[in-house]
Amino acid sequence: MIAGFPTNFSETAARRLVSLVTGGPRCGVYTLIGVDLGVRMPTDFRLEEIKQNAAWLDWDAAVEGLVWRYPAFEHLPIELAYAPPPERMIDTLRKAGAAAKAAVKVEVPFEVVAPQEADMWTKTCPEELLVPIGRAGANRLQDVRLGKGTSQHLLVAGKTGSGKSTFLHALVTSAAMHYSPDEIEFYLVDFKKGVEFKSYATHRLPHARVIAIESEREFGLSVLERLDDELKTRGERFRASGVQNLADYRAAKPNEKTPRVLLIVDEFQELFVEDDKLAQEAALLLDRLVRQGRAFGIHVLLGTQTLAGAYSIARSTLGQMAIRVALECSEADAHLILSDERNTAARFLSRPGEAIYNDQNGLITANEPFQVVWLPDTERSIRLDALDELRHLRELPRPEMIVFEGSAPADPLTNTALVEMLDGEIEQTPHSSRAWLGAAVAIKPPTYADFGRHPGSNLLVVGPQELSALGVLSTAAISLLASERATGSSAKLVVLDATRPGEPSVGVWQRVIDAAPGDASLIDTAGAPAAIADLAEEVARREAASQQAERPSPIYVVLHNGGRFRELRRREDDFSFSASRDESAQPDKQLAEILRNGPTVGVHVLVWCDSYNSVMRMFDRQSLREFAMRVALQMSAADSSNLIDSPAASDLRLHRALFYNDETGQTEKFRPYGSPSDEWLARVGSRKLKVGSEK
Repeated sequence: MIAGFPTNFSETAARRLVSLVTGGPRCGVYTLIGVDLGVRMPTDFRLEEIKQNAAWLDWDAAVEGLVWRYPAFEHLPIELAYAPPPERMIDTLRKAGAAAKAAVKVEVPFEVVAPQEADMWTKTCPEELLVPIGRAGANRLQDVRLGKGTSQHLLVAGKTGSGKSTFLHALVTSAAMHYSPDEIEFYLVDFKKGVEFKSYATHRLPHARVIAIESEREFGLSVLERLDDELKTRGERFRASGVQNLADYRAAKPNEKTPRVLLIVDEFQELFVEDDKLAQEAALLLDRLVRQGRAFGIHVLLGTQTLAGAYSIARSTLGQMAIRVALECSEADAHLILSDERNTAARFLSRPGEAIYNDQNGLITANEPFQVVWLPDTERSIRLDALDELRHLRELPRPEMIVFEGSAPADPLTNTALVEMLDGEIEQTPHSSRAWLGAAVAIKPPTYADFGRHPGSNLLVVGPQELSALGVLSTAAISLLASERATGSSAKLVVLDATRPGEPSVGVWQRVIDAAPGDASLIDTAGAPAAIADLAEEVARREAASQQAERPSPIYVVLHNGGRFRELRRREDDFSFSASRDESAQPDKQLAEILRNGPTVGVHVLVWCDSYNSVMRMFDRQSLREFAMRVALQMSAADSSNLIDSPAASDLRLHRALFYNDETGQTEKFRPYGSPSDEWLARVGSRKLKVGSEK
């Protein structure tokens, strides 16, 4: 529709308008034109040419209305419609706006790349891995091609909302549907503050070996180390077979499972945000995987929102990644992702999922525009469930999967060694007892403290995170009792609980005591001095009888929120000349004796204080040395330095802690266990009942 001719209507535009009016109807293009005869027409513009091909309405002053100037319609009456009410106009405009917005959105359904149910897991990839992930043009599918020539590794970049996560999900899901777990396996690492990869753990993707959600840099490094070991292992196997690549090895060993490995790291630059030893090691390992992984079927796929920044992967490593997928991004990133100053095609991408695939290091002639398929979360969940069902139907074993979920506390039910110890399926060495503290921030066994019969074998937990401290101490206490039972002996647990009404840990220790696999008792703040006196007396008795051959059963003493035990705080009148009271009978002195002499005779103390100030009010420097094992939760840099000789605890996030061994000076980051869940305590309690019935 053209509402009148503008004053700057050129002769060229006028000729094009005439052409549009005369030839448009044959192509389905129709025009509605309004003409103001009071305005001068463009030179050489003949309005009659338009009138000859149009139904013309003209204003007739005689009838004060519009009349037809088109022969076939001259005798037809004209009745103008009244304007609709405002409400209807608003509703119409709202619907038109929504329709216009929807029309701009381009979605290619995932079903265009998904195989039929009968074709799932039918593809093989000894020579090349082909994964359809979108549509290029009207009918052609766009594949990610890995394993042939220089097309070995992939780099994808796109700003927030560009569809980068959709691309990664489409890639993983499409590959998992076309290829069986014997053909490909995934190592998925996500450094974003989100849960992009969690669905693969929830729905048990059979191809996944490692899934890291809101990962830590340390865990990312351990994944690279694991793949580096796989690289060395495959290298030895290939040399022993006299072959140089995956295709030849699979041909020589057809019965041996050697799948292609896809390492997918989203927001990979988080590995390099600090210029430290970890970043240097990660850069070396990543460079080795990129340079040597080609022959062994190991492929690296890196995703990022931007390649700009002070710290990133080395340009020499990026140069080895020939496949580039560019989504909507800034002009600077458009140059960086395609690695060619002349290739600026990415800057013109304007909608989510619109991308450019380039497998020649950004060479401008290799650009392949395509649209990533759209895979909603609900549909992805359904398709992942179908994959797990297919694994079940084919009677394939459920593969071992390592899941790191940085946004949640660790779960003791995932600690296989602890669960087997509770069930009596493994035996524990009699020389020491393990107190499990949490899940390691690396691909390694969970973090634990070793309680041996030597000085300093006590544990101190410091930090304001009450539920984390509760999870560490309760799981440690349960595992210590289970560890002793696994050696055929018994142990005793004494919990001094200073919890106050209204706090999250109210009643939790009683539930732990009820479920504990051994002799356990709970004492409040009022009974603490008497309990400490009894324990001090027991330590003295054991010291006196230390020459006996019989090894006394261990006693583990837990102080929950030690700063609240006023009677146990170190006294400020240590230099008093008063002799009216026996200093050795003072509770603080007795606690110091237990800390100093108790471990060698099997009496160990586990304490939580909510701050370093509480620690110093409770213990002097000499007593603090008796805690050779320390757990630091988030705290200030100064307190961290005083407690573990490092300010590292000031950088901890939620659900993170540091385990420090004062004897070795080593520090280990881990995810502490959360407050004991009903499921966990039920598991512990059921084993206790089973043992009781056997007796």
